[in-house]
Amino acid sequence: MPLDLSDTLVVGISATALFDLAEADAVYKARYVKNPQSALEEYRTYMLERENEPLRDGTGMALVRALLGLNRYAQSEMKPLVEVVVMSRNSPETGVRVFNNIRSRGLPISRHAFTGGQSVVDYLDAFAVDLFLTTNVEDAQRVIDAQACAAAILKPPPHAGEAPPDDQVRIAFDGDAVLFDDSSELVYKTEGLGRFHTIEDEKQQEPMQDGPYAVLLRKLARLQERLPFGADVSPVRIAIVTARSAPAEMRVINTLRHWGVYVNEFFFLGGVPKAKVVKAFRAHLFFDDQDLHLDPAARHVPSGRVPYRSDSPLFTPLQLDVSGDPPLLVEKLEAT
Repeated sequence: MPLDLSDTLVVGISATALFDLAEADAVYKARYVKNPQSALEEYRTYMLERENEPLRDGTGMALVRALLGLNRYAQSEMKPLVEVVVMSRNSPETGVRVFNNIRSRGLPISRHAFTGGQSVVDYLDAFAVDLFLTTNVEDAQRVIDAQACAAAILKPPPHAGEAPPDDQVRIAFDGDAVLFDDSSELVYKTEGLGRFHTIEDEKQQEPMQDGPYAVLLRKLARLQERLPFGADVSPVRIAIVTARSAPAEMRVINTLRHWGVYVNEFFFLGGVPKAKVVKAFRAHLFFDDQDLHLDPAARHVPSGRVPYRSDSPLFTPLQLDVSGDPPLLVEKLEAT
């Protein structure tokens, strides 16, 4: 009987988001500069020689650990609360180091997709992925453009700040262009703050349209319902950290009421920097659409950039980052 994951939160994560593979990537790039023809084989040899060596945690590790820990509350192993799938462009052979590190940490991850240089995006639907975490800009953009699921490009691991709690899952979201669509953000960017406040106040009873993370938020709300706790004391704790302030706050609250979603904490900052708030919240992951907020926050908490859709007026191409995905790098450089 096929496994039914319709009621399970499924997170797909690249090997480079789960583990810090920056050193291996630097080795590959250096060898590519010296000899493009032999670089991939040399990289394979490098990984095979080190397949039993430990890797440092990547940006997504804290969230993965916390989410998988929720399965202790599952009433049936056949219907887990959370599933994690490691999805990598590496070959299975060079991925042995990743497998070994998953086992050495005791992570209950049993599903993997190693595609030998091809994009993993085409396989998200096959694995019923709700959230895709990656360090690859191109992959994340494809997911967002296709509206396949929520996706984020993770920043490097934080090197300061207090570790998030082990007994909770704490996720912080920006609002506009993340949970909600970008129409209100466009008003602010094109007509100014005064006009933005006027329109949001006038439309406070009109729910906003879904943004790229709306379905994920509903899935997290469903996860809260499946846990043996009330939402207010649930180990899944959700915060919205938005630059909005009065009189634009009521539209957010009424939209979430319309969606039937409970959020534990709201922060309407009105220009106050977000970094200190998400640091105090001790988020396992903070999602935002602007580097202006993410870069300061990423020094303290794991953070991920939510891309705009390519057809959005807010879209600007992000710098291509193929760190940790050497086969893709070969394809791109040879094509230029």
